[in-house]
Amino acid sequence: MYSRNRLLLLAAAVLLALVLSACGAVEGSPAKTAPAAASAPSPQSAETESPSEEQQRIVATTVAITQIMDALELDLVGIPKSVKELPARYDGITKVGNPMSPDMELVKSLKPTEVLSVTTLKYDLEPVFENVGVDASFLDFTKLSSMQEEISTLGQRFGREQQAEAINKEWDERLNAIRESIGESEQPTVLILLGVPGSYLVATEHSYIGDLVRLLGGINIVQGEKVEFLASNTEYLQKGNPDVILRAAHGMPEEVVKMFDKEFKTNDIWKHFKAVQTGSVYDLEEALFGTTGNLAVGEALEALVGMLYPDVKR
Repeated sequence: MYSRNRLLLLAAAVLLALVLSACGAVEGSPAKTAPAAASAPSPQSAETESPSEEQQRIVATTVAITQIMDALELDLVGIPKSVKELPARYDGITKVGNPMSPDMELVKSLKPTEVLSVTTLKYDLEPVFENVGVDASFLDFTKLSSMQEEISTLGQRFGREQQAEAINKEWDERLNAIRESIGESEQPTVLILLGVPGSYLVATEHSYIGDLVRLLGGINIVQGEKVEFLASNTEYLQKGNPDVILRAAHGMPEEVVKMFDKEFKTNDIWKHFKAVQTGSVYDLEEALFGTTGNLAVGEALEALVGMLYPDVKR
């Protein structure tokens, strides 16, 4: 599938995916799992006794984590800077910068007992946190099940077990209900494109959106990969001839949708895709379909049903 130069293109794609993390409501995902490194204790592995609720000084550095902490009814002393609306609970709370590049000195000045980021940013952020003497925990939101595990762990760590259980139970019930409605419907083959201004990547089943498609029975036409995103090769993708094409726009959604529209009109190869011929090309709403997990997962699953199984009644 790939030439020798594909590695260079993939490396550029990794940087592109990371850059978009600062632009939307949720964080971007790199194309590779970060190398193992000595890390600060995570919520799962911390052995020291947690501070009491009155002593807790938690900083959430991403929007998705901030929203989840609100759902867990936890206070924060630091939140990310974002164009997206954050929970009213945190009005007036110190903003520590965008998810990709928090103001480390500002974070440190808040004297946090816990700083939370995501694993997709760990490779870049962990050494930066360590350089200023700040311990950080990195949460895995790359798929629904891992996000649920993280929420359960947060609930246990901060005395919010009931809230965590309620969040996860609601998602489980919704997913089960959707699967029941799908029944024995034929599984569609799917191509997922992740676009940012000026370029786009192909999302595998290891990406968050790819995981949602997999949970609903969709078959990603890109198989056998271990990374979340790949550089695009339209000739290879056309051979997969997907039933459905999903286009996720991030960073500047309106601009990216125009980019996709232009690409599909000017690149002759797209007209040979079954999904284009049948009108089964869908633009995903950025608020629902982030590059990592977030609280909108239930709404995202519901939206996907109509795209993957248009004949299923919900």
